[in-house]
Amino acid sequence: MNTPLTIDVLSDVVCPWCLIGKRRLEQALTEYAHRHPDRPAPLVRWHPFQLNPDMPEGGMSRADYVRQKFGDRADTVYDRVKAVGRTLDIPFAIDTIARQPNTAAAHSLIGLAEVGEQQQRLVDALFQAYFLEGVDLTQRSELERLAMGVGLSAEAVQTCLASEEARQQVRASDERARQMGVQGVPFFIFNNQVGVSGAHEPETLLQAMEQSLQPPVQPASA
Repeated sequence: MNTPLTIDVLSDVVCPWCLIGKRRLEQALTEYAHRHPDRPAPLVRWHPFQLNPDMPEGGMSRADYVRQKFGDRADTVYDRVKAVGRTLDIPFAIDTIARQPNTAAAHSLIGLAEVGEQQQRLVDALFQAYFLEGVDLTQRSELERLAMGVGLSAEAVQTCLASEEARQQVRASDERARQMGVQGVPFFIFNNQVGVSGAHEPETLLQAMEQSLQPPVQPASA
């Protein structure tokens, strides 16, 4: 089998479960490589899904956002996220986040990155900056720094961040996902055949990979 398995991931950079899902996917990919040493590495592609598509471009206070979204649960809503993160060596520092950003600009940069290692590195950089370092992703200078840190050129990054067309592409991709029935992320699509919603354990993701490699069942003839 010379064609790589494709894995399309719908995600948002401000979704903690998406970071957890990414780590679990990496564990599943390691086991996949162990089981199938002769097969090419799967091709992972990242696609935008905005948890808050109506967020103002300049974002808003994180404290206000959490209070408005979760109300009385605001103080404890991320306890489980932090606990799961510890099992995956993700030291979530959610309390250090000051601004809740609109993520269209970040998604446009992910779309600019070359699919494969560069895109993976940028997704990692954005997750780490936001959830582990409390970086303000509403700041264009921070987005430029993170994107150029994975090898994107300053000119390409600046053009992308200034492009309304790039934002429209993000919105269109987001809308297509919702029309497909995606209501939350992470959402994984394996070989355009098997969909998995949620940050499932590596074993579940690996099973979906294996299932997607099977030939589709042909309907019985009348």
